[in-house]
Amino acid sequence: MSSEIKKEYAIECKGIRKTFGKVVANDDIDLTVRYGEILALLGENGSGKTTLMNMLSGIYHPDRGTIKIGGREVCINTPKDSIGLGIGMIHQHFKLVEVMSAMDNIVLGTKEKRLKPKVLKEKILQISEQFGLEIDPEKKIYDMSVSEKQTVEILKVLYRGANILILDEPTAVLTPQETKKLFSILKRMREKGNAVIIITHKLNEVMEISDRVTILRKGKSMDTVMTAETDEKKLTELMVGRQVSLSIKRPEVKDRKKMLSIEDLVVSKADGTTGLDHVSFDLYGGEILGVAGIAGSGQKELCESLAGLMKIDSGKVMHNDKDITGMGFEEMTQAGVRMSFVPEDRLGMGLVASMDMVGNMLLRSYRNNKGFFVDRKPARQLAESLIEKLEILTPGVETPVRRLSGGNVQKVLLGREIESNPNVLITAYPVRGLDVNSTYRIFDLLNEQKEKGVAVMFVGEDLDALLELADRILVLCHGKITGIVDARETTKEKLGLMMTGITEEVS
Repeated sequence: MSSEIKKEYAIECKGIRKTFGKVVANDDIDLTVRYGEILALLGENGSGKTTLMNMLSGIYHPDRGTIKIGGREVCINTPKDSIGLGIGMIHQHFKLVEVMSAMDNIVLGTKEKRLKPKVLKEKILQISEQFGLEIDPEKKIYDMSVSEKQTVEILKVLYRGANILILDEPTAVLTPQETKKLFSILKRMREKGNAVIIITHKLNEVMEISDRVTILRKGKSMDTVMTAETDEKKLTELMVGRQVSLSIKRPEVKDRKKMLSIEDLVVSKADGTTGLDHVSFDLYGGEILGVAGIAGSGQKELCESLAGLMKIDSGKVMHNDKDITGMGFEEMTQAGVRMSFVPEDRLGMGLVASMDMVGNMLLRSYRNNKGFFVDRKPARQLAESLIEKLEILTPGVETPVRRLSGGNVQKVLLGREIESNPNVLITAYPVRGLDVNSTYRIFDLLNEQKEKGVAVMFVGEDLDALLELADRILVLCHGKITGIVDARETTKEKLGLMMTGITEEVS
């Protein structure tokens, strides 16, 4: 790439401030991104990353400060303004119409949708070839893998002329092979002179793909460093403000007791298609069983059917010698299974968004009340204890949880479920979107449960973390188990292959 491209700024943010009531989300933030550069944006949950990017994409407007695009001061009031300035954001949760083709999604909302399909297809393929993207323009979104959907999202913004791309946690649900492919695409974009901002909590990816790293902490820009001149430990210290151990413990528990035995489980998805296809495995107290798989491979159906929230079509779930198949929460408790479930949908199935922490604590304990009146005092004490124990950032226990950052919401949910004293703990993506400090605190909490003899099932997407944390890893593909392996004796590459359907001998 040329030095001329390197010198020209794509984005210059100076003194950006954004408040929401009394909460200061961005406090005089400075940020620069050059054309022909990949900038990683790091920070703990609630540090202001998303707010800052939402101002660049036209969702919010800064209270104070200036934004320059290509050296010209601009005012970005709407997403349309942002797109017009060449900024394209690829969100973690894709915004695609499933029943439409890739081509229809790419041109949706543009005037060019009036062009003949042949012309549109040729233009899309031309852009794809230019950036090393592989896509069938006529393929329906519902028939695509997660990686293919992400490619469509990238093509959407490139088709609209974007030369500044913002990617939010782009590798969260990709296999190692798909991540490698994505990074090749991003490097190609950098070579073409595009500016790329990548938001990720995976420090190894930051070190691999970025040229510079900007670190935010508590709404302020702490520093911007050259990636080649730093390491994961230094980046963590800048984010958190203190040293953090980046090693994941895997304590050994000698006396493991079989807690659940799942035999030939068949579960249908909401649309009637097969979610789990004759799944069998055992879950032991004193172990963490990791579950890996491409998104939509049966993880949701596995978690919710075991937690008594989804109908089981056939098969058995045994606890000791008791058949608990299809039992609800109360029935399982009576059968000796103290089940705790941390769902993927934190503010839907897990917590009530409009309620405060005290109210959400009561959802788990109100059955213990005697009489007509609910005693809120124990719930308040639990909420205050969790705030201190888990370092939950909140104005107070009366604040509705919807006003908390995603990471702090997750701490509230997981803390509540752990405090209910389970013997089976099912967690679906408990560290998704969490910063490094919060992630390692969650890992410690799960290990504490394991050492108490709790059977922990951990559905995750970060294969590096699964390999370090879990004792065994179960891999799902299209609702089938393609392998159950010892985490100490497998590799990320092998897991990636199993996630695509290549079977491994089940242990």
